[in-house]
Amino acid sequence: MTAVETPAASTAPGSAPLSEPSRRRREQTDAADRGILSPADWRRRRVRFTARTSHLVLLVSLIVVGLGPILWLAKSAITPTQDTLRQPLALWPNGMDWANLATAWTRVEISTYFVNTVILALGVWVVQVIVATTAGYALSVLRPRYGKVIVALVLATMFVPSIVLLVPLYLTIVDPPLLQQSLINTFWAVWLPAGANAFNVLLVMRFFDSLPREVFEAARMDGAGPYRMFWSVVLPMSKPIIGVVSVFAVIGAWKDFLWPMLVLKDPALQPLSVRLPQLQQFIELDVFLAALAIATIIPIVLFLVFQRMFLGGVGMGGAVKG
Repeated sequence: MTAVETPAASTAPGSAPLSEPSRRRREQTDAADRGILSPADWRRRRVRFTARTSHLVLLVSLIVVGLGPILWLAKSAITPTQDTLRQPLALWPNGMDWANLATAWTRVEISTYFVNTVILALGVWVVQVIVATTAGYALSVLRPRYGKVIVALVLATMFVPSIVLLVPLYLTIVDPPLLQQSLINTFWAVWLPAGANAFNVLLVMRFFDSLPREVFEAARMDGAGPYRMFWSVVLPMSKPIIGVVSVFAVIGAWKDFLWPMLVLKDPALQPLSVRLPQLQQFIELDVFLAALAIATIIPIVLFLVFQRMFLGGVGMGGAVKG
């Protein structure tokens, strides 16, 4: 009775058989590249034509839905009001009016509110990054004795509607403990509450959980303390998550309306999100659309700068040798 031989891994004619690690790597690569349609399906002309047509239609639809409103706003910002009302989709039937941008920047004082928005967004970004990284580092790397209880409490705050916390938070800003001075009509009234963001803390903590522990052990063996390890080891490896938190923080602060309206009652301190709706009834449509276009510049530029870090992140390969 002859033994049944196990077939070897398929190889090309005349080539040496693959080793076991190489065969596994090839199988993993094939599995990663495998899609709904097999290579045999792609060789069929009808299937290939249908798939590529579907991809093209989907791409065009995403461009129209995603970029359409932004492109229309950019066009309307330099279009006279009458042209926008009569032919909203026409491309400058009577020419462009670049004076809309200058009028919105000077006469409507968009420059003042734009600067206020930038200051608010930068302060919110600094506070959120500091709180999220330090809290995530303490819970993930230092791991205090009651760390799980703290994580559970932080997670529980995400289930409380923000509107429920509006009144107690406002009362705290009006009469803050220890300060004995109201923070109303100060940027601190927006900056400080922004740090209490449970989502960012948990997000950064989970990212720190995925960092290689061997690096932390090596840093401790080299004599690095908690502060030195945080500054010299953890933060340089955390650029992807810091980029994500930065995008969330700046965009969230840029479009926030309710809280700045409550605590910043002085028009000279209000951001664009609060002031523009109040100015809409006093200015022309083309100038108002130009002001809206100016207000969208920073979020778009911010996303374009951080898009690679925000979408794909930076690989951690090479952090640990061996």
